[in-house]
Amino acid sequence: MLHKSLFILGAFAIILLIAILSAAIYIYKNYTVVNTYVDGNTHYTDQEIMDMVMDGRFGHNSIYLSFKYRDKAITGIPFVEKMDVEVVSPDTIKINVYEKAVAGYVKYLDRYIYFDRDGIVVETSSEPSEGVPLVLGLDFDYVVLHEKLPVADDNIFAEILDVTQVLTKYNLDADKIFFDSEFHIYIYFGSVEVSLGTNENIDEKIIQLQYILPKLEGKSGILEMSDYDANTQNITFEEKK
Repeated sequence: MLHKSLFILGAFAIILLIAILSAAIYIYKNYTVVNTYVDGNTHYTDQEIMDMVMDGRFGHNSIYLSFKYRDKAITGIPFVEKMDVEVVSPDTIKINVYEKAVAGYVKYLDRYIYFDRDGIVVETSSEPSEGVPLVLGLDFDYVVLHEKLPVADDNIFAEILDVTQVLTKYNLDADKIFFDSEFHIYIYFGSVEVSLGTNENIDEKIIQLQYILPKLEGKSGILEMSDYDANTQNITFEEKK
């Protein structure tokens, strides 16, 4: 009787083991991520985001990822507020990236200090980031993460935001933006310095700039647009030899 019971238990254990192995093989074959979509990223490539999210031994298994990131955002990544993972189908996931809103950066004590539209420091880095302009002309004595840059006039941040938003709108990638003490704006695209004057008529100036810059490729000099408006349309370029 005991021998028969042991035989039944052994057979049951083997069947259970086979079932577990079969389920594991099925999950491995049918729930391996083949397609990955990444949305919302600008500071990191799709591959970099995938490497961050799909790490570890089971990082390419959609069931594992669905449990790992269920109701849990991925944080602690520079320039990223959070990321979440959406399992679209057994072999497809979508990674949604929510980046910190960065208006520009300044250099301070060999660090690159990134700030948002309100002047709040959102990130610091030892390396500059592509696609974000260096802002010159801001005067401050210290920097505290998650606090506003201590400049004399907070209105400068609204000016910076206006400029960066219009540049983004017309797909213009500036290297540097300089504000003098009178809030006059100078934008640098490679070897071309663009003098825009004040923030007045900034949209009209940038609209014209998007057509002018391609004609100045390979040249060095100052593009004077400070007096431009719809009536005068005064634009000059002084080339440096």
